[in-house]
Amino acid sequence: MYAIIKASGQQFKVQEGDIICFDKMGLEPKSEVEFKEVLAINDGELKVGTPFVEGAVVKGEVINEGRDKKVITFKKRRRKDSKVKRGFRRDFTRVRITTIA
Repeated sequence: MYAIIKASGQQFKVQEGDIICFDKMGLEPKSEVEFKEVLAINDGELKVGTPFVEGAVVKGEVINEGRDKKVITFKKRRRKDSKVKRGFRRDFTRVRITTIA
């Protein structure tokens, strides 16, 4: 059984027991989170919503919040003496999917 949910402006395919990193939600560890924007659900038979499946809810438990490794972006234009080096670290919330209903 799996579901496709919409969260943080992205779509994720989740199953029970999966651990997914979403954009930072600002929630405490061990708190419950519900995703009501379920685009599709498959429990032997595929149900696709228009745009969301009515009555479908995916529940999860927040494991922790943190920051990813630094991602470096480097641009160089040859023969122009033009270089740009920037980096950033993405904040995330790690969630374990508990139930799909």
